[in-house]
Amino acid sequence: MIHINIGSNLNSNYGSKFNNISIAIKQLVNAKIKIKKISNFYETPSYPNKELPKFANIGLIGEYEFTCSKLIKKILLIEKKIGRIRSKKNDPRVCDIDIIDFNGVIINNKDLSLPHPRCHNRNFVLFPIKEIDPKWTHPILKKNVDFLINRLDQNSRIEITRLHKSVII
Repeated sequence: MIHINIGSNLNSNYGSKFNNISIAIKQLVNAKIKIKKISNFYETPSYPNKELPKFANIGLIGEYEFTCSKLIKKILLIEKKIGRIRSKKNDPRVCDIDIIDFNGVIINNKDLSLPHPRCHNRNFVLFPIKEIDPKWTHPILKKNVDFLINRLDQNSRIEITRLHKSVII
C-alpha cells in the first residue's frame, strides 16, 4: 500500500482548498492510482506562521503498479496543473501532494526520501493515517501510528480538527 497526503491552503482556478484536494485526487486516479480509502478533511494552522490561511489535508491509501520515481513525476505535474507555484519554503500553496510511504520502501537520495522524512512529526499526516489505516507502522522507526501520535507535543494534538466533510470525487 502507498500512503499519500494532500494539502491546500489557497483557492485556485478550481475553487476552494477543498476543491483543489478533490481535483488532485481525481488526477491521481487518472495517473493509475487505485485508491482504497480516503480520510475525512483535517484542518490545521499553517506552520510556522499561523497568521497564514489554515490548511486542509487528507490522507489516502492506494495501490500503484509502477515505480515511486514515476509516481513523483506524476505528482509534480498534478501540482503544477492545479496551479502550484514553488517559491519559498512554507509559503501558502494551492496544492501539496506528498508520498508518505510507498510499500514500505526506504529511499534517501536527492530526488526522493521515503518514508517522508518528517511524517512522524506531523499531525496532519498522522491523524488521517490513524483514521484510514490504524495498524500502519513507520517503515524505519518500526513504531505504529498511535505511538507516533502520542509522541506529538500537546499543541500538535489539539491544533488539528477533523472536519465532518468528505472528499467529493
